[in-house]
Amino acid sequence: MEKYGGSPTEEQVKEIVWDTLNSGKVIPGYGHAVLRITDPRFEAFLNFGSMHFPDDPIFKTVRIIFEVVPGELKKVEKIKNPYPNVDAASGSMLYHYGLKEFSYYTVVFAVSRSLGLTAQAVVNRAMLSPIIRPKSVTTHFVKDLVSKG
Repeated sequence: MEKYGGSPTEEQVKEIVWDTLNSGKVIPGYGHAVLRITDPRFEAFLNFGSMHFPDDPIFKTVRIIFEVVPGELKKVEKIKNPYPNVDAASGSMLYHYGLKEFSYYTVVFAVSRSLGLTAQAVVNRAMLSPIIRPKSVTTHFVKDLVSKG
């Protein structure tokens, strides 16, 4: 944003993508070891930002990048998963709400992960069941399961 005096245009983002890739680097926040679609958490953040602060310059940049980067990455034969993960949007939210110390972003991520794991451990121990990593399922799957039961 500093280089372009604000949110970059789509053409400028394309230039940044190719300059980054041609230098042997990756596009941060894009691609995921497991997900083969846009990370649902990214979509949730994108929807939240669109609703609550659509004119925030950093959020606008996140949206422009999302509109451009997957299409550009699809042009690279070896890239099979060009979609954003949660990290492609989470920083803009933290920044918007005043957390501007970037070194704390990983801490916030770790704390949220720890809270989820802790909640699961408490419930599992209360039910005398083992800790597991549940299979990821869609809302449609859950609705079908409930309607059949």
